Amino acid sequence: MHSWTDTLRFAFQPVVNLTTGVVAGLEILARPETGDILAQARRDPELDSRLAVSAVRAAARKETLLPLFVNVFAGTLADLGGVPSLHDAVREAGRLPWEVTVDVCPPYTHVPQQGLLEAVSALRGQGFRICADGVGDGDVPLRLLSDLAPDLMKLDASLLARPAVVRAMRTLCDELGALLAVEGVETEGQCAAALAAGAQLAQGELFAPPARLPAADVYVPPRSPGDVAVPRSGPSVREFVRPAALLPAGASAGQVRALLTGSPDVSGVLLVDRAGVPVRSVHRSRFLLSMSGRYGHALYADRPAAKLGDPPRTVGVDATAWEVLDVVAVGDRDRTSDDVAVVDAHGRCVGVVRLADLVRALAETRVEEAAGLNPLTRLPGSDAITAEVDRRIAAGWAFALSWLDVDHFKQVNDGAGFAAGDELIRAVGHALRQAATDRTRVGHIGGDDFLVLSDPEGLDPLASSLLDVPWSAGGRPVTLSLATVLCVPGSVGDHRQAAACLAPLKKAAKALHGASWVLGRAGLPGYETHRGSDPAPAQAGCGVAERGGA
Repeated sequence: MHSWTDTLRFAFQPVVNLTTGVVAGLEILARPETGDILAQARRDPELDSRLAVSAVRAAARKETLLPLFVNVFAGTLADLGGVPSLHDAVREAGRLPWEVTVDVCPPYTHVPQQGLLEAVSALRGQGFRICADGVGDGDVPLRLLSDLAPDLMKLDASLLARPAVVRAMRTLCDELGALLAVEGVETEGQCAAALAAGAQLAQGELFAPPARLPAADVYVPPRSPGDVAVPRSGPSVREFVRPAALLPAGASAGQVRALLTGSPDVSGVLLVDRAGVPVRSVHRSRFLLSMSGRYGHALYADRPAAKLGDPPRTVGVDATAWEVLDVVAVGDRDRTSDDVAVVDAHGRCVGVVRLADLVRALAETRVEEAAGLNPLTRLPGSDAITAEVDRRIAAGWAFALSWLDVDHFKQVNDGAGFAAGDELIRAVGHALRQAATDRTRVGHIGGDDFLVLSDPEGLDPLASSLLDVPWSAGGRPVTLSLATVLCVPGSVGDHRQAAACLAPLKKAAKALHGASWVLGRAGLPGYETHRGSDPAPAQAGCGVAERGGA
């Protein structure tokens, strides 16, 4: 009698880290030669559970060290209270539970949500990581998605046509402490869109198709400057995480040597306790040098590898690349090439970062930032501001976008000379930097035009610091004009709409005498005059233009 396993094979598709270009894990996909076993598994929780166990065993036969992604239907988890036999299968395969991510797959309709949440909690208690799969193409409710608090979300590539949605999901992931992946990526354009929208991981035919053997190499398109908007505090360590080579804390030196000699790309091994917390770090070169010395193998092979290791260097998953460099800088100089372990809130290892990856990325960031700076003020251009506007829109935050310029600047240059004009622009740029808070972004568009992005509550002190002080160029008095549009959540869809609302307000501010400031609200007519005298009736606003009260 034939079993369903007789015609079942498994394929492996790499999940790629878009920043480092390395394979972050392997999703194991069931590939039946006949029939539709996945449709059966959707209806039969016991069958689905056996598929998950078979997937782990299939990966063990391939002797891969990469983290694994195992698919399980949401209904299966709710009905069975988890996957009872998965933990034992993982241990029998010589893997650790925190090296395995359970992809919770739709459909979610008619799945008891409380049962699903309890099952996910049980899996987490065993050490497994959780991924919400099929987001955007499935039927997962947003409230349930938030309650699941997954370690990873996988979006369907079709959402890349709606970048604001992807950016919003990235913001949600940041709030939940999750990574964002896009699956089904087939073109370089989709890869660039995933990067620009903030995705950290991706998988699809572009990188490597599903194959019977785990892919050793994947194709990752070269990144273009500006693909990713880097936070002001530096890129997150999450973007550089590589899979860690893990062994139990009691592993022998012989076991470590076998792992290293069989895996030339592994730069070191982390020894972890039963909870997955790193206890020792074994560096490849130093370890093999000790083992290859005279009597080295005889002395150490059967002894605990921990004796040849060092205390691990660790950083949290929320650390920035600069904080990792701080950890490396304060340690022994002989260990600058050691991997740094990245740990979650429970101290469990989620991967490692390499110093070379960080230095390369930070150097590229500095080059890109320098290329975008205005040579006169050393302030970034409009791209940096508009990218941050889109991020705040996606996050659902209220913000104020302001346009500042010098009144009659051409006359200033003609009368006082271009050198005096340049000095004035530098002084205004300096004043903007001095007035900026941590939540304020300042950009120099060119000439005498500046953009300022801030929180609404920071407007008054910002305006006062610029408009309530005297300005001059070559001894001639000069005034500034400030136009501001307040944007509440839902009032604008992207930075282009915000800029369109700001344009008529700038015109209104320029029509006033003296230092001027007008403020409008996106989606509402009219504006308020906070500085400047009005020589004649004027109209401005976003939408229907009407005169507002002072």
